Amino acid sequence: MPNLESSASSPTIFSDRESSPTSPAAAFVINFWGVRGGIPTPGKNTVQYGGNTVCTEVLVNGQRLVFDGGTGLRVLGQSLLAEMPLEAHLFFTHSHWDRIQGFPFFTPAFIEGNHFHIYGTAAVNGASMKQRLSDQMLRPHFPLQLQIMQATLEFHDLLPGDMICLEDVTVETSSLNYPTRALGFRVSWQEHAIVYATDTECEVGQPSSALVKLAEGADLLIYDIADTAEECYGPHRTNDCWEDGWRTGVEVAQAAGVKQLVLMHHSPAYDDAYLDQVSAQLQAAFPKGLVAREGMQLHVS
Repeated sequence: MPNLESSASSPTIFSDRESSPTSPAAAFVINFWGVRGGIPTPGKNTVQYGGNTVCTEVLVNGQRLVFDGGTGLRVLGQSLLAEMPLEAHLFFTHSHWDRIQGFPFFTPAFIEGNHFHIYGTAAVNGASMKQRLSDQMLRPHFPLQLQIMQATLEFHDLLPGDMICLEDVTVETSSLNYPTRALGFRVSWQEHAIVYATDTECEVGQPSSALVKLAEGADLLIYDIADTAEECYGPHRTNDCWEDGWRTGVEVAQAAGVKQLVLMHHSPAYDDAYLDQVSAQLQAAFPKGLVAREGMQLHVS
């Protein structure tokens, strides 16, 4: 049975954005384990950018933070087997399937001695992140229930504006849009910060003021490549859908004074050739812009 109780080493969550002290220099590394949205897209046409759904790992000052648990989380889990026992913090922006579908296949969660803090905000219907992760593992959908996981699982309910203090690292939260109750996150350590903000539903010419504030002065902004409008996923999808998506990212990055912009959450319809086109246009508009690839590693310094 998973241990769901709080412990003395639990992170402190504030609701008024209090600051935390700084500490000596250490690594600040971002690993992209999955960059796809919607559904995994394996195949010869997606080898260059990858087919696993979204999962981003941040290693900062001895802390391991994981953002979203798409199928990339399974790959991350396999890589962590040599490091056990381990402790990590899993942050879910929301519970669309591409954000949670890797969790039942996250092997370290089934192994006793590991410890995971799991964060998320309530859905529109009031369901907690614990409830939603558990529901997808219920029969007849999945053969193993969440209660079978032997690692210690601590669930933390968040509200937009909360700030989590992990020793010298802070994680701020902000609401991205109402329909999905998606959260954006800002990870800060000493003078550096990165922002993870996907499923934003911003419109061209109208960058979210809350998101601009969250990303202000950040070293790195991780943002959607695609617009989330329904027509972008149907048979009438046009190039304007993805173009609007990355252009809003550029607008937010410019307004916030962000140093580097990384686009991810690639639509299943985007093959490698298509993403190469996006990359070229992005760099013309924002020279320090990148299109995320599965396996890509970035260092903040």
